[in-house]
Order: sequence, then C-alpha cells, then structure tokens
Amino acid sequence: MTHNPPANRFSIAPMLDWTDRHCRYFHRQLTQQALLYTEMVTTGAIIHGKGDYLAWNEEEQPVALQLGGSDPAALAQCAKLAEARGYSEINLNVGCPSDRVQNGRFGACLMGEAALVADCIKAMRDVVAIPVTVKTRIGIDEQDSYAFLCDFISTVAHQGGCDTFIIHARKAWLSGLSPKENREVPPLDYPRVYQLKRDFPQLTLAINGGVKTLSEARNHLQYLDGVMMGREAYQNPAILMQVDRELFGSDRPEIDPVAVVRAMYPYIERELSQGTYLGHVTRHMLGLFQGIPGARQWRRHLSENAHKPGAGIDVVEQALSLVADKIPMTA
Repeated sequence: MTHNPPANRFSIAPMLDWTDRHCRYFHRQLTQQALLYTEMVTTGAIIHGKGDYLAWNEEEQPVALQLGGSDPAALAQCAKLAEARGYSEINLNVGCPSDRVQNGRFGACLMGEAALVADCIKAMRDVVAIPVTVKTRIGIDEQDSYAFLCDFISTVAHQGGCDTFIIHARKAWLSGLSPKENREVPPLDYPRVYQLKRDFPQLTLAINGGVKTLSEARNHLQYLDGVMMGREAYQNPAILMQVDRELFGSDRPEIDPVAVVRAMYPYIERELSQGTYLGHVTRHMLGLFQGIPGARQWRRHLSENAHKPGAGIDVVEQALSLVADKIPMTA
C-alpha cells in the first residue's frame, strides 16, 4: 500500500510582504502538493486589527498560518480562530530577528526562552486538533552551541508537546545585523541540523536556508523529513512546476507556464471585481519565465502597466505575447 508523502516534505517559506494570499494562489497552480505558509501574522493584528488577517482561498490548501507572539492565551485564541477558518497547521515564529519583532518579544529572541515557547505551544495544542509547529534558528548571538540548540528543542518538544520543527540552519544575531544580513551573513550549518535528527529521531525535522535547487532538496531529504524553500521559490517560481513529480512522486503531467498564467485569469477577474489592483496579483508572477527569451519584456510590461488604474487581463495577455512564442514546447 502506497501512502502519499506528507505536505511538509516540501514547503514554501513564510516571507513577510511576499507570501500573501495572491502569491499562495499562484504557487498552488504550480504545485498541488507543497505546503504553503502565510506571511507571519502577529496575534495583535488578528485580535485587534481592523482588516481580516486570516483571509485566504480554499484553493490554497494545504496552507499553514504562521503566528508571531509570545502570550500563550493570545496565541491559543488565534490558533482557535485559524482552525475554524480551515488552516491546516499553526506555526510559531521563533526565527525572525528584526528589531520590531524583538520589541514585541517574539521571533528569534524566544530561542532564549524555551520554557515560554513550550507554554505557547502547549496552550495552542490544548485548543486545536491541527498540528502546531515551530520555525526556529540554530542559535542566537553567543548562545550558539549545539547543547543550547538541543536544550531548546528538548524543552519545547517535551514540555510543549511539539513534534515538528522547521530549522533555519543559521544562527540569528539579534543586534548589529539587519534581517536581510541575518539571512546571508551567519554561515549555514546543515550538518548541525542533520545531527539534530539523529539525536531526536522521533521528531519531524525540516530544514530551511539557502536551498536553491530540487537536487539540493533531495539531498537534504536523505537526512531529514522535510525541506523549506524561500527566496528561490519566489524569485524563480518555475522551479515549483517540478516539485510534485520530483519530490512527491506524482504523475501529474508536465506544466506549461503559459497555461499557468491563463489559469490565473478567473482568479484575477474575481479580485479585480473586488477592488484589488492587478499589480497586487501579478507582482508575484514576474519571475515565472526566468531564463526564457522574452522574460525581461514580460517583467517590464507587467511592472510598468499592472499598477495603472483600470489595468486588467489584457495587460497580462499583452505581456504574455512578448514571451509565449519563445517557449520551447515540450515533446
């Protein structure tokens, strides 16, 4: 009897200002299997914000909500709301190093408060049936020993009941580096994450950080349960067209990027009718034809025209005409 690999075998990272609902809808056209994540949403925004911070489309499933916060009661309240709205996982951010996040006492600084993280996870697990997971770093500031990492994982797993961790294989510097530098300056340490799996074989562990190709993802999957891809999946989304076949063993037929763009039209029409600007959707699609002649013209046409008042499907169709005839047809 064959069983389908779990969705967290390959996921697309939560990225602030990037992985919004339009982005996720687009990515879902490219991969049916990968687990998608929301941008990080703070508990304060959900509980006190004016907008609907839990909005998503049924077609995005499976999709996980990433929460930022450190108050167990507020997190539990938000987790309950998210489960009621149909999200398939709640993820606690213990990895983001920005000052704004630290001032709110969440993100990477929580690595130094393992017992509090455990309380947060337990509070959420007590009120929802869906998985509650943690995304973290391998250390913070001078607290970057392997023992520190093991202690954090052990505490959150045993006291909080967390059985799934996504590990960004870099430490975070809480001061002195910008969030962008924190994604690039601290060195990646994949072996440390592999070692963690050997020492905690009962836990589900996924790796994040610097993954740029599906062959790299396959390599990580020899040692770990899952791989999370971030910027590469966003900037070169065509890579996602191979995920279902290569990482999930799906027999889904080859995907045509032009057909993917046109499959977005009903969604775009619906969004335009609700007052969304075309550019809010198409900005996530700019990288689709990377490496294909005409890709630059596609990007330029959308970038220059999608934000104009009244811009609609015809703008996308015109952009498509600059690239469509240059795509080598697959036999």
